[in-house]
Amino acid sequence: MEAKAMLRLARVSPQKARLVADLVRGRDVGEAIEILTFTRKKSAPMIRRLVESAVANAEHMASRSNRNLDVDDLVIKEIYVDQGPTLRRFRPRARGMATRIHKKTSHITVVVAEGVA
Repeated sequence: MEAKAMLRLARVSPQKARLVADLVRGRDVGEAIEILTFTRKKSAPMIRRLVESAVANAEHMASRSNRNLDVDDLVIKEIYVDQGPTLRRFRPRARGMATRIHKKTSHITVVVAEGVA
């Protein structure tokens, strides 16, 4: 059984979020949460909460279908980061001009499954 959780419009660039996502791809959920707790990147707490949400979704799906689920057997099957819409802001520059500032956003998706390493 698979469970999925998504975070949309996260205010972190996809390139930076992918660095953290690569750390936990294919790992056990407990190990992944431990790694994310001590990773000093902006996207690490976001992804940690997302993994915890996917585990809660798996527990909910298992209870609705009357199945036994061992949370210790859950593995991060997929984790991917897609680019969201870019916020465009302007910063004043010399001689009355302005330059565009691109503030990128991300869509982060986590899929957990039972024992699929």
